[in-house]
Amino acid sequence: MAYNNTISHSNVPTIKAPFAVIGGFFAAIWTGLVNMGANSGRMRQVAFLQSKTDEELSAMGIKRDEIVHHVFRDTFYV
Repeated sequence: MAYNNTISHSNVPTIKAPFAVIGGFFAAIWTGLVNMGANSGRMRQVAFLQSKTDEELSAMGIKRDEIVHHVFRDTFYV
């Protein structure tokens, strides 16, 4: 009678597995932070102002290259 042993390597832990889990954790945190920033009210305001024409912006007293500075004017000083 012949016996056949099959060794499955799918459940054998490797040194890469813990690093993959840790890397996935930090990647999820980073993705969450990026999504929070992209969905902020200020970024929506930047996108709204960027969609305006140059004439509309000049009527508001804003140049196109000053949109970000205008929206974030109270949070940083340049």
